Amino acid sequence: MRGDKKIYDKLNDLGIKFGYFEHEAIPTIELALIHKKDIDATHCKNIFLRNHKGNKHYFVVLEQSKNANIRQLELMLKQGKLSFASEKRLIKYLNVKAGAVSPLGLVYDTEKNSHLFIDVELKNADKLSFHPNVSDASLVISFTDLIKYINNIGVSFSFINLAV
Repeated sequence: MRGDKKIYDKLNDLGIKFGYFEHEAIPTIELALIHKKDIDATHCKNIFLRNHKGNKHYFVVLEQSKNANIRQLELMLKQGKLSFASEKRLIKYLNVKAGAVSPLGLVYDTEKNSHLFIDVELKNADKLSFHPNVSDASLVISFTDLIKYINNIGVSFSFINLAV
């Protein structure tokens, strides 16, 4: 299977069943709409942000066709301007390169430097799809199992309405 062994090991350790799909590399939402159309799941957009000081990180997950209201998040957090994390930060905190960002990669944030925001509308999704830290494969897991995974790795998270 393509993807990150540590993610698969964690899923298996937790008894989380998942669907596995290989496809062309899809580093953008536009390509995901084409290559993931036959995968029965809610496909997610994943954004990894940092505050202006670079000492706090925020991971945002929402349905792929929605846009995140980053300005609303900035105002709520009072952390100044948020920006996309650099490739160096993606590797350090998620062990991933741009285009394959996934909340499953938070297993690498062992110092718990990130907070996960999950769009509240995803609570209604039965199944979610994420990359296993590579853009040429997708995993499908239940919403309940995503929460089980996040709780197990100890990342703080909250539900929020950030979609516009």
